[in-house]
Amino acid sequence: MLSQKARYALRALFVLAERERGASVQIADIAEEAKVPRKFLEQILLEMKKRGIVHSIRGKYGGYTLGRPAEEIMLAEVIRTIDGPLALSPCASRTAFRKCDDCIDEKTCAMRNVLLDVRDATAAILESRSLASMVKDASVPSKKTSKKAA
Repeated sequence: MLSQKARYALRALFVLAERERGASVQIADIAEEAKVPRKFLEQILLEMKKRGIVHSIRGKYGGYTLGRPAEEIMLAEVIRTIDGPLALSPCASRTAFRKCDDCIDEKTCAMRNVLLDVRDATAAILESRSLASMVKDASVPSKKTSKKAA
């Protein structure tokens, strides 16, 4: 499940991606637009800064910018930065594998096989979707919303 912290991170990045390329945004403005508590946002932005997802600019006209073009920031990278592995269970993780405490045999575990499929499908979607695609999708009415209205 996506944590609230990861949701906040994605909303903050969305605010930065909507701005003109290279325009810095002060943390108070990001917090207000993304509806994220400022103190929590500071921690989130620091984590993303360490990974090069955002840059900070000091000074009177400083703030935060995207660390690279929105097209190059994949949603999977953001979620892994904030929440860790995408897998629902440590035995299904590609980056942080660990045998489950109650596992009898990981090679024949039917649950693990299902969780590997879920992890692979989730990763395929999140690794193919960029921050730019998320911003673009926001300007197009959702198919799911349209179906509910029909």
